[in-house]
Amino acid sequence: MKLASEDALLDGWRETLARKADAAAIFDTSGKVSRTFAQIESDAQKFSRKIDMFHSGSVLAIQIGNHPDWPALLLACLRKGVVVLPLEQSLSAAERDVALKICRASAVVAAVPGCESVEVQPRTAASTIDWSSRIPCLLKLTSGTTAAPRAVRFRSEQLLADCTQICATMGITDVDLNFGVIPVSHSYGFSNLLTPLIARGVPMVLSQERLPRAVLVDLARTGATVFPGMPVFFQAFCEMADVPPLPKLRLCISAGAPLSAALAKKFYEKFKSPIHSFYGSSECGGICYDRDGTIFEDGYVGTPMEDVDLTLSESSQIEVRSAAVGDGYFPEPNKEKLGGGVFRPDDLLARCGDGFKIVGRTSDLINVAGKKVNPAQIEARLRECSGVREVIVFGRKSVQRNEEVAACVVADVDLSESQLLEFCRTRLSGWQVPKRIFFLDQIPVNERGKVSRRELAQRFA
Repeated sequence: MKLASEDALLDGWRETLARKADAAAIFDTSGKVSRTFAQIESDAQKFSRKIDMFHSGSVLAIQIGNHPDWPALLLACLRKGVVVLPLEQSLSAAERDVALKICRASAVVAAVPGCESVEVQPRTAASTIDWSSRIPCLLKLTSGTTAAPRAVRFRSEQLLADCTQICATMGITDVDLNFGVIPVSHSYGFSNLLTPLIARGVPMVLSQERLPRAVLVDLARTGATVFPGMPVFFQAFCEMADVPPLPKLRLCISAGAPLSAALAKKFYEKFKSPIHSFYGSSECGGICYDRDGTIFEDGYVGTPMEDVDLTLSESSQIEVRSAAVGDGYFPEPNKEKLGGGVFRPDDLLARCGDGFKIVGRTSDLINVAGKKVNPAQIEARLRECSGVREVIVFGRKSVQRNEEVAACVVADVDLSESQLLEFCRTRLSGWQVPKRIFFLDQIPVNERGKVSRRELAQRFA
């Protein structure tokens, strides 16, 4: 069977199909083959006929959960030039309607209740989109730092680059078996499950299960070798008694939420296998990966992915450059944050050995006369002073400098403000040195048990 070359992902699929046509591509959680690669191709051709009414550049939302038709649907849309908008099943009806409106979707592909098929549900509210000369193949929905959703535009070349970086960095090949319990519609699942299957021939198990014990049993039963998971699963696994043996599981990956050092260490001690933290973003795919898995440092995310260039500024902000970075936001661009092959996340990073760890968000930064000060850097220096037990740094309003640096300190010994300020002057730039240091018996926390820099700024204004 010969397929026309249309774009990077389809080129990868053509090579995969030539090598593995009769091989198993998708398994269910019992270990039964759900789709071969040849069956995916046949389904893709059938689905192409169902979307003939949509012109190139139309947006088609797909909301089917971890359904085995996902690869065929993506391939059909790629061939027709139809833009795919993955939607998670957990979206409320109101959230879904907002996303469809913002992304101007022409139709929704939904799973038919009670059976394994999917159906196309056209929408009358869709509108034509002027994509200029660069029609995307995928829109990844993200809320960013606001509640309003927006999408990130991707072309096949960028999706393939992310897939290549992930497989090369993590050592994933077509002899592995991915276990797909994370949502395929999420950026993490799309990049770690779907594109490796299409472009690299990496088979996967697809699961709709959410009970951790059932997931663990299915992991053992299917003989999966790679488990892209989230901390909530690893936490539950650690708390279980009578866990099944997992002799074939060789790689555990954690993303989607911070993985605590305590949890990583507990899992390692119980299962004799490390969890590898994976740090990425919808806007650019993978950023960093903990290749070792036994550093056990809170916030540690490892070293940059293969072919990812990460630049760290003095204020701990980063710039990510790679072939996987998206073209920009839709419908409203923000070129300062994303564009031209560069993405600037809201996370703040610090060096940790040969790698990096996340130490905060840009909302924590203190603007001192136009210079961005990362409070975590100052906190680290203050903790080096003998007798300092706890410290929190924040910004206070300043008429002349916009903001000034201040700190609250809990000390075990008798320290003075002047002593600590002199200590800071020997280790920090002048504009990073606190203007005031306040001594407390304990660092105050809010009703959620967290320290609020904003509340401290108000209290010590």
